[in-house]
Amino acid sequence: MLNKFNSFMEKWMPFVTPVCLMVGVLFPDIARHGVPYVTYVFAFMTFIGALKSRFRDIANVFKRPLPLILMFLVLHILIPVTAYGVGLLFFPEKTEDPHHSNYITGIVLEFSVPVAVISLMWVSIYNGNNPLSLSLVILDTILSPFLIPATLKILVGSNIKMDTAGMMKELVFMIALPAVIAMCLNEFSHGKVMETWPKKLAPFSKMCLIFVVTSNSSKVSPYIKHLNGERLAVTAIILVLSASGYAIGWLIAIVTKQNKESTVSMIYGSGMRNISAGAVIAGAYFPAECLFPVMIGTLFQQILAAFYGSLVRRVQMSQRYCSLRSQ
Repeated sequence: MLNKFNSFMEKWMPFVTPVCLMVGVLFPDIARHGVPYVTYVFAFMTFIGALKSRFRDIANVFKRPLPLILMFLVLHILIPVTAYGVGLLFFPEKTEDPHHSNYITGIVLEFSVPVAVISLMWVSIYNGNNPLSLSLVILDTILSPFLIPATLKILVGSNIKMDTAGMMKELVFMIALPAVIAMCLNEFSHGKVMETWPKKLAPFSKMCLIFVVTSNSSKVSPYIKHLNGERLAVTAIILVLSASGYAIGWLIAIVTKQNKESTVSMIYGSGMRNISAGAVIAGAYFPAECLFPVMIGTLFQQILAAFYGSLVRRVQMSQRYCSLRSQ
């Protein structure tokens, strides 16, 4: 039954994710009850995603670091600079409207946060390079308390002070600890765990995704109910930039001739962002207008992930078909 559920979810993920979002937006009073548990669910998802990796696999990533370096450049230079430029284009600072300045800050913040933990699940679904994705998530998360303030300072001139110790503690619990536990299990079992557990736990990973998307989307409900012209423009900007991240990662993978597994990892590594971390920072240090561009990304991230996943699957099937015909 669980295997059938898992197959169904993987097949219909592009439709399941929007339904979860709609439920969270339409019934926020119910969905928000899951928010306090999202951190624990994330940790479990990281554990499942790391079950396909070993310490030697992570070490091999750093022996050939080009894909990792390219994703970092996309995540923390190309997309944030583009986001700032687009923000200035639509909300010119010469108007001296504080709302415009806050929107620009929020747009830049949205694309300055680290790669999403949940990307590990998507990479696993579409048979990506799990060690590469796990290395990116861990390294990017560790550096985020330094990269986020630096990006905001350089691009928008914002000076923010973050609870670095508190953030690191939470991120260690969500990412580093479950990943280390999973890889230790693989080492102690001599690879037996990675051969059996991922398939058995895959359905529960999909359940976790449903829970996380539904719970987090409850936060964006108030903004959807009070849309105006400016917020619609911000929404369109976030959608286009978010979609561009996946496409740029895919394009770079093709240009640099990465294999199928690394291509999948580069698509999700360049496109998915830890919106929860961005929301915490925006809510703690910036006006309300800064929170809107960050939270509105919740509406698109999982839908885009499912959309690009379906494209990847079609391309892979087409390549397989062409290969069979050539034989």
